[in-house]
Amino acid sequence: MDQKELAKKVKLLMMDVDGTLSDGRFFVLPDGTALKSFDVKDGTGIIFAGLAGIRTAIISGKKSEAVKKRVEELHVDDYFEGVRDKTAPLFQLLEKYELTKEEVAYIGDDIGDAEVMGMVGFSAAVGDAHPLIKRISHYIAKRYGGRGAVRELIDFILDAQGKWQEIFTKLKNSDNADEIMRKINS
Repeated sequence: MDQKELAKKVKLLMMDVDGTLSDGRFFVLPDGTALKSFDVKDGTGIIFAGLAGIRTAIISGKKSEAVKKRVEELHVDDYFEGVRDKTAPLFQLLEKYELTKEEVAYIGDDIGDAEVMGMVGFSAAVGDAHPLIKRISHYIAKRYGGRGAVRELIDFILDAQGKWQEIFTKLKNSDNADEIMRKINS
């Protein structure tokens, strides 16, 4: 089955954090606080996925207040932090939303993502992912982790599903369109 056919089935997008939503670099302040950067384009894509009815989940092996704050800002449906076995959240979400594995997409960048990527219906790698992750992916983004790769994947899924008009209509008719646009631009 080709990429577009797999993408048409997606109802849930699961995302890794370090190296996928961020570029994997940490900036450590003198007090020990770690800072991460996120690409606004990825955030916009996550908002668009939500408007299109695609659920979103973020899974991180670490705990981070910065990630938790970003999850809240973007209204991500589910957030799992400090996770070693990324298959466990997959099974929880399949049950919670009554989905099949074929209806789930996952985007990652490194070996810790491989097992869950092999289980979902549509797996994707960021452009600078580990070679093994690229080999097991249905879709390889041109953009790198933390540099718009998630947005690129979401755009591909939304194109395959023909969801753009639905998103534009929701934005136009939304009572909180100004709030949505502020989130898109931050």
